Amino acid sequence: MSNNDNPPWARFDFDEVVDRTKSASFKWDKYEARDIIPLWVADMDFRSPPAVVDALCERATHGVFGYTHVTPELERAVQNELSNQYGWHVGAEWIVWLPGLVSGLNVLCRSVGKPGDEVLTSTPIYPPFMSAPLLAGKRLLKAPLVRRGNRWEIDVPAFENLVTPSTKLLLLCSPHNPVGTVWSRQELTDIAEFALRHDLIIGSDEIHAGLVLDEDKRHVPIAALSAEVAARTVTLLSPSKTFNIPGIGCSCAVVSDPGLRRDFCRAMEGIVPHVGIFGYVATQAAYEKGGPWLTALLDYLRGNRDLLEQQVPAMPGLKIAHVEATYLAWIDVRLAQIERPGEFFEEAGVGLSDGCEFDAPGFVRLNFGCRRSLLVEALRRMREALESRRRACV
Repeated sequence: MSNNDNPPWARFDFDEVVDRTKSASFKWDKYEARDIIPLWVADMDFRSPPAVVDALCERATHGVFGYTHVTPELERAVQNELSNQYGWHVGAEWIVWLPGLVSGLNVLCRSVGKPGDEVLTSTPIYPPFMSAPLLAGKRLLKAPLVRRGNRWEIDVPAFENLVTPSTKLLLLCSPHNPVGTVWSRQELTDIAEFALRHDLIIGSDEIHAGLVLDEDKRHVPIAALSAEVAARTVTLLSPSKTFNIPGIGCSCAVVSDPGLRRDFCRAMEGIVPHVGIFGYVATQAAYEKGGPWLTALLDYLRGNRDLLEQQVPAMPGLKIAHVEATYLAWIDVRLAQIERPGEFFEEAGVGLSDGCEFDAPGFVRLNFGCRRSLLVEALRRMREALESRRRACV
């Protein structure tokens, strides 16, 4: 194969074996000293972009790590990223910095409405979407997603059946974790019109916006639909998933409305810590110089996604919808009639996230942000465990 025939990801070695077992890895230490491949929590096993590593090393050599602040260069990096990728032009004053997206969800649920009010979302969903409203003293309303053909979709009529005058906040995950759907402009317009009709604030988690795998699809920030929609939207963003730096701790909320932004900031006071210096450094480097790495990553992840979508449906009792974005596959295990699928696959040597955590028993979530050889081995173990179980039941 000539250099011109190399796949885009060949410039970066995503097949490299990176030993995470001695790195205090939350993901890998769960199964310490056990032969279980960890494909659960949402971080990737790849090295972060070289530009990010270089920027962190350069800053570390300074040797003084005092209190820090956001620079105009960092603000411009975020503004340029949103403008260049999504055609969304935001003011620097709209950006509120956070040490993590989960804290942003909790701040949002505390800043909108009063105790006893309702928060509406779709399930299955990333677990903090369900815990944050409860921790804020709010009631949670859940409308199940619906699968149509090979795709999961939001059921807006189900929202209409649930909403009441006490509903104040709609939580959206875009692209969606765990089902991997990229909401179309029309779908987002329908959601926004629903929110406008019922005077709801929209909290949109767009942490996976940079991980759209389908080349014919494009992420659309819901706040970018119109100034009217933006005025009632808090958008939560971070480079952490896209550039594999979740342990760095840097996110932001983009809030165009001054009153909504004031309420959000007040809810942070005395509770939410400042972002550390390495978070700012990594974020700026990722947005300014991480593009070539990300292009290569997406190509590699598409290969992993395609492998999953070929092999999982051939396994007894398993179904999978098409993964449009993220590095997370949502697998339907209900036909296999396995009572505790997470435990079943752990016993087979594969650590997955059980769907119960996402309010969807009978499903598992598989993180395919890993080297392909590891994914191949995990799929082999899953297939053999299912086939062995089927033979035992005959």
